[in-house]
Amino acid sequence: MSTLKTAVLLAAMTALFMGIGALLAGQTGAIIALAVAGGMNIFAWWGSDQMVLRMQNAVEVDARQAPDLVALVRDLAAQAGLPMPRVYLIDTDQPNAFATGRNPDNAAVAVTRGILRALSRAELAGVIAHELAHIKHRDTLTMTITATLAGAITMIANFALFFRLGNRGGGPGILGTLALMILAPLAAAMVQMAISRTREYEADREGAEISGDPGALASALLRIDALARGVENPAAEANPAMAHMFIINPLSGRGMDNLFSTHPSTENRVAALRAMTPAVRREGAAPHGARLSETSVPRAGGRRGGRGGTGGRRGPWS
Repeated sequence: MSTLKTAVLLAAMTALFMGIGALLAGQTGAIIALAVAGGMNIFAWWGSDQMVLRMQNAVEVDARQAPDLVALVRDLAAQAGLPMPRVYLIDTDQPNAFATGRNPDNAAVAVTRGILRALSRAELAGVIAHELAHIKHRDTLTMTITATLAGAITMIANFALFFRLGNRGGGPGILGTLALMILAPLAAAMVQMAISRTREYEADREGAEISGDPGALASALLRIDALARGVENPAAEANPAMAHMFIINPLSGRGMDNLFSTHPSTENRVAALRAMTPAVRREGAAPHGARLSETSVPRAGGRRGGRGGTGGRRGPWS
């Protein structure tokens, strides 16, 4: 049902884009709109991962720089039946994480320094398993496509008045054109957010199964949500269109499942994970984090301590 809902929402966004083109320039406009969307998606498909990582100032780390973190990702990737993704560290105190890449063979997992300090090893395993679930189901590609389509819809809507002035004999009229400029981007954003919320619930479920500990992922979501409210992520604030990629919204702590939220309510996600716990235990899955090494992961730049929000608590990854 989650996959079906995502497909329906993607089809709705594509239809909206073509409909705007048709409304502005008839059949020719619809064809041009479809061609533009296709070109943008091809570009995003090939280069979106590196573009996103650069925007977040992420630095790739290897087994020498962060041995336990890399080993954790490798162990969980094997558990999920995935190739080993590249591992990146983001130099920010806000606890958060995201995955990117067009497919499992070209994927990356990025975590912040803040999340390494804030979470226990079992909680971190749950977060990374969540991101691997996104990779496994190619959600990173899905969200890239929706973001690209949403951007294209906003672009063409912003040019609606220009098309209207250049085509005085047709089109939706001046009032219709102004309404189109306002409502089309809003509708695209609503569809994009609905797709994002759908995929988050699925990644929570799959991630809990990969790590074998729904309770640890639930605890991690609550901790990240609480701490992220008080710690600014400058790179995310500068690129708000990326907010849907993080495990918790990096821009605000709002938690309602409404039309304008990029993420589901953290409380709803936690409730769903806690409901999974008895079933996972019956299946005999041991908490994945319990099998990991106790040694610490070095942090980029050797910096110690944190800025407002992470407090004095340090997990075994600090």
